[in-house]
Amino acid sequence: MVSREFLLRLGGYGLTTAEIHYHLPDHPSLLQQFIWQEYDLAPAFPALKNFLDFWQRELEGALHSVRVAHNHLVSPSEWKAENGIFRLN
Repeated sequence: MVSREFLLRLGGYGLTTAEIHYHLPDHPSLLQQFIWQEYDLAPAFPALKNFLDFWQRELEGALHSVRVAHNHLVSPSEWKAENGIFRLN
């Protein structure tokens, strides 16, 4: 059975991490940090945009800033098969 994450990565998705800073509703001068992580498509980031739209629509803490990191697509492996015997002393 192939994992959901592997299929997403083959489809062009990469692991996206968003560091979200927001104002506390009861103390607007204080910032709180929330880390969000999901597989998403760069550079449009539709899943992140949906999450941030939900945040602004449903949650009381006003967004201050969002910093995004994204892992690129699955790349070919970096090894190659060699024929022969190798001795390590």
